[in-house]
Amino acid sequence: MPEGRSGGGVSRPNRSTVRIVGTGLIGASIGLALSHKGFRVLLTDPSPTAQALAADLGAGVVADGEPADVILVAAPPDVAAQVVVGQLTRWPNAVVADVASVKERVADDIRSLAEPGHLRRYVGSHPMAGRERSGAVAAQQDLFEGRTWVICPLPESDPEAVEAVHELATATGAAVTTMPAAEHDAAVAVVSHVPQLAASVVAAQLRELPEDAIALSGGGIRDVTRIAASDPMLWTQILAGNAGAVAPVLNRVIDRLTTVAAALAGLAGEASADGSRGAVARLISDGQLGHARIPGKHGAAPTNYATVIVPIPDEPGSFARLFNDVGDAGINLEDLRMEHGVGAMVGLIELSVVPAALDRLREVLEEKGWSVHE
Repeated sequence: MPEGRSGGGVSRPNRSTVRIVGTGLIGASIGLALSHKGFRVLLTDPSPTAQALAADLGAGVVADGEPADVILVAAPPDVAAQVVVGQLTRWPNAVVADVASVKERVADDIRSLAEPGHLRRYVGSHPMAGRERSGAVAAQQDLFEGRTWVICPLPESDPEAVEAVHELATATGAAVTTMPAAEHDAAVAVVSHVPQLAASVVAAQLRELPEDAIALSGGGIRDVTRIAASDPMLWTQILAGNAGAVAPVLNRVIDRLTTVAAALAGLAGEASADGSRGAVARLISDGQLGHARIPGKHGAAPTNYATVIVPIPDEPGSFARLFNDVGDAGINLEDLRMEHGVGAMVGLIELSVVPAALDRLREVLEEKGWSVHE
């Protein structure tokens, strides 16, 4: 395919060759997944070292001058638009998509920078997967399996271009959904971006906590702060790019916390306690109702499961023995979590099953010698 600046058309390619621009965690993980599925993956990165590392790890091959059917731009949100426009210009017959976690601002910038005829070959997308670690060395072939990949086409996007991106996203194992960019950004502000801020705020309170207090950390603090280990630079770019959607949600959170703080001050005797218990109860109740709306297993409707906790020794074979005992009883586990015991070499395994299987699960485990707690 020749290089040039013509608007080009979107043909129906075999889409067997994909170029990934940006070989960090997401770009390299896409490369690993698509290479495993038989696509020819070409790698490009401003850093020769990052590019070579991704190639060494099996994410693709370095071939800057070779054309591709589809180009996926895995650049940070603050430069994604410029990179996309550069690829649209250089490769006039390729479909170009970005995978930035902010969509509307990137799309607006592309529309202002690109030649109008190029917009039909652009498709916005966002694979909703990641890790606390960054870079190609943290990449995983199965990072997107079972995860949501959102496609946000422009009104100008050619259906063939949208289909090409859908095909690649599906090939990684992701569950693909389509929505407008503004709707996407409003959604991720609530389900992703504000949770990151909340986790960081809570984790920051641990910085000056005495060691004996930190030692009391259990499942609650670990669950709430898990994503607080994320990359500050990347998240600054994400939050800046989606500031318009995040700020109103964050203000609502602040308002609720301010109300509860005032209520707790009243209960502590520092102010009037009238209505204080009700304010606290309403927040906890509203949170319970909101949590109940989170999709259940495999994206199905939310389901209430019955749960037991089983202590297991921290030694090889414990997990296998527990799961074999559950499997031998013909019981399907719906979910599980693990918390490490404090002051003892044990793990606390939380097993979730449909309520009808609870009695059978408890009976089987106790027969096999396990201690079972509700």
